[in-house]
Amino acid sequence: CLAGEVAVGKTSLIRRYVLDTFDDRYVATVGTKVTKKTVPVMWKGTPARMDLMIWDIMGEKGFRALLKDAYFDGCQGVIGVCDMTRKETVHELNNWVQLTKKQVGSVPIVYLGNKVDLRERVEVAPRDLSWVGGDQSPSLFLTSAKTGQEVEAAFRAMASAIAERHEEDQ
Repeated sequence: CLAGEVAVGKTSLIRRYVLDTFDDRYVATVGTKVTKKTVPVMWKGTPARMDLMIWDIMGEKGFRALLKDAYFDGCQGVIGVCDMTRKETVHELNNWVQLTKKQVGSVPIVYLGNKVDLRERVEVAPRDLSWVGGDQSPSLFLTSAKTGQEVEAAFRAMASAIAERHEEDQ
């Protein structure tokens, strides 16, 4: 699932990854939207295909407690998204990830610093994201849903991490 504050670009990242499109118009996600994409992964040393069910979860703070039971159950991985042009979204990122972890336990996490194409408005330096995730040395991608920068790589990293986790559980 993708988690993060309102307007960090979660829906746009999914649209870029699944449909390879971008739309400048902002439409808030209400509740959640699930999108499916079949991706190649390695499974037990053999090429395989995985159906990624990507949950786009609304970012309203006031709904966090309500969302956790309804939308995080069964989550196999978290893509935490912040907006590099809004410093406050970085500070809230760990709250979203911790909420998800409380609900589903330890799952793979990939962090995205989105909107890096807006260079003149960026408030967060990549080094400012080094604290995100604590000691885990998380996977961090600097993305742009608008240009597509690092979007494919981030989702592939998540798919690979989920496959590896399931392989270990077997």
